[in-house]
This record gives sequence, structure tokens and C-alpha cells, in this order.
Amino acid sequence: MREVIGRYRGSVMGLLWSFFNPILMLAVYTFVFSYVFNARWSGGDGSKTEFALVLFAGLMVFNMFAECCNRAPLLITGNVGYVKKVVFPLEILPIISLGSSLFHLLVSFVVWLVFYAVFVGIPSPTVALLPVAVLPLILMTLGFSWMLASLGVYLRDVAQVIGVVTLVLMYLSPIFYPISVMPEQYRPFMNISPLTSTVEQVRDILMWGRGLDWSTWLISMVVGLLVAWLGFVWFQKTRRGFADVL
Repeated sequence: MREVIGRYRGSVMGLLWSFFNPILMLAVYTFVFSYVFNARWSGGDGSKTEFALVLFAGLMVFNMFAECCNRAPLLITGNVGYVKKVVFPLEILPIISLGSSLFHLLVSFVVWLVFYAVFVGIPSPTVALLPVAVLPLILMTLGFSWMLASLGVYLRDVAQVIGVVTLVLMYLSPIFYPISVMPEQYRPFMNISPLTSTVEQVRDILMWGRGLDWSTWLISMVVGLLVAWLGFVWFQKTRRGFADVL
């Protein structure tokens, strides 16, 4: 709660910014890609409203991932007092950051629901599968956050590098375009992105009313659990040197 409220403390609009930011982002991206580049999404009616909703469905997943990863390298260095002055379970700092990102994901989902209800109609019951669809990515994000939080103590350049990496992942994931428009020989590279599977699954349940591809979800879940476990082990192994470095 402090993490979420503290971000907007002192601002005139307060928590309303958490609603305003995704709406503004949706408007900008929709204008650039739908009006300027005249992009359309295959498999739908080709309207700009549909494009905006499809785009936003992918963006809200990406933003959750990017927010956690971009903040992770500074979690320990920004809380030196927790390392040197008090006995504190440092491993919960990435969890707190993830919780804040999930709050903003929830807000973005509410915005998406409102726009869908107004411009399209009642969404499919499959939207209830959203928490299940994003669970593998949540686990992967937590694992990456533990790794990056630790690396950020020893390698201060990580904070700059991860910003570039997340930007590259945004354009190499099917957020602004479907996988089908990518040439066949380059599609395996898109599947390397941890976002690809989740973004595609979220679009299926939100926009097209399809159920989850459980075989793909299970593979992603196993990978997510593995990444989370490795990240936690790495964090616990390296935390012993935090106080000396800081």
C-alpha cells in the first residue's frame, strides 16, 4: 500500500493518475499505429477501436513486466538502511515491487473492460481466466527481479542496460503486431521473448473469447517456476556481500 500510494503522494490527482496514465498511453499508441501507420489486426473487423483494445491488452501485460524489471536493479541500492542497519528480509523487496505492478495491471484491466463494454459490448466469460493466463509471466518476472536486484548491487550499469533490453523486448514481442505478419524464419526469435506466450494467451481470452492453450500454458508455467526458483537461489547466495559492497 505504501508503495502504491507513495508514488502519487503530493500530486493533485493522486491515485487517479493510475487510471489516467494507461488511458493516455492507449490514446498515443493507437493514434501512432492506427492512424499514422494505418495498422490493422488480422482476424477481426479491422476497426480502430478493435486495434486499440487489442493493443492495450498486450501493453498492460508488458507494462507489468517492464515496470518490475526496470525498478529491480535499484531495489537494494535504494534501501541501504534495510541492508546495513536493521535485520530485514530483503527478498520481499522484489515481491513488493511486483505487488505494485500487479495493482497497476488491475487498474489497466478495469480501463480495458470499461472501453470494451462501451464500444463493443459484454466481454466473453473467458476474461475470468486473466489471472491464470498471466501467472507464468508473474513467476518469471519475480525471478528476473530477484536476479536483477542482486546484480544491481555489484554492477551499477545493470539499471541502464535493462532499460534498453525491455525496450527491445517490447518491439520483439507481438504487442504492436500479430506473430503472423513476421516472416517465418524470424518467428523462433520472437518465441525467445518471455512475453510472447502470455501476450498471445491474454489476447485470446480477452478479445477473441478463446480458452487457454493449456499445453503452452503448462510449458510457460514450468519455465516460470524454474526462473523464479533460480532467481531466489541466486539472490540468497549473493546477498551476503550486499553490506560490504554498499
